[in-house]
Amino acid sequence: MAYYQNIFTQVQVRPTTPDMGVVVPRLSRSGKGGFIHWMGRLGNAQVGPIYLGTLGVLSFVSGLIAFEIIGLNMWASVNWSPIQFLRQLPWLALEPPKPEYGIRILPPLKEGGWWLIAGFFLTTSLLLWWVRMYRRARALGLGTHTAWAFAAAIWLYLVLGFIRPLLLGHWSEAVPFGIFPHLDWTAAFSLRYGNLFYNPFHMLSIAFLYGSALLFAMHAGTILAVSRFGGEREIEQIVDRGTAAERAALFWRWTMGFNATMESIHRWAWWFAVLCPLTGGIGILLTGTVVDNWYFWGVQHGIAPSYPHFFPPVVDPAVSGGSQ
Repeated sequence: MAYYQNIFTQVQVRPTTPDMGVVVPRLSRSGKGGFIHWMGRLGNAQVGPIYLGTLGVLSFVSGLIAFEIIGLNMWASVNWSPIQFLRQLPWLALEPPKPEYGIRILPPLKEGGWWLIAGFFLTTSLLLWWVRMYRRARALGLGTHTAWAFAAAIWLYLVLGFIRPLLLGHWSEAVPFGIFPHLDWTAAFSLRYGNLFYNPFHMLSIAFLYGSALLFAMHAGTILAVSRFGGEREIEQIVDRGTAAERAALFWRWTMGFNATMESIHRWAWWFAVLCPLTGGIGILLTGTVVDNWYFWGVQHGIAPSYPHFFPPVVDPAVSGGSQ
């Protein structure tokens, strides 16, 4: 057994049979589990057994229905040609209803009705999966931090596709289903409302996005750097500090003046990651409902400079009595 392990010198330790985990009453797992070598390159090589339960099955079925509706509509848009479907897949979309339909529950299927049905089943799938995640954590005696982090992402999803369109009075403001069409919607959304970069909640969201990535990278680098001292046994070293924890703390005090502990770094990272979709959702929700143009808002509040006046002001002919 090698004592010094890092990302380049990994040793995959596996039992003769898959670990079934702790015994939980009234809990049935499907499958016997197995090992995949290449999964072991990234983490634990064991895959399964899996517990779905009633909520998991309902969530999976709902997600599958949404996936089928979106896929079949995209396929129909290229006249059921499998070659064109594969070729144009990144550009295909299932669009929301047009503005004239308002927030009708079921407009014509080809005019956005399929989009609403797919959105209903996709939302149902996500909410059922959240409840399943929450209940599995409680059944195992865990904290519910993961479920609430997932809820932050669901918040942003609901703002984009449900809450904001309801406030504006028509589904056309929602995001289409598709790869590039979704990106095109994002660009058009920013242009229509005066450059989203001047939205302060968008600024916060990006700061938390980059900040969480930086925190996770710093933490991962620290643990890998002290893995030769057993740094991967974080939980043990939280309550009984060893060489790894002490050296990691010393390193960050030397380089930054302070350090998070092996426990508090996860709270830092959790909050940064969760606040990214939370603040992003607030910024999206305010766009078009409270603020119509973020650039003008930025000029008014001293965030953005006003456009320079290179030409004299143009007099409106309707005011001046017409052209001479």
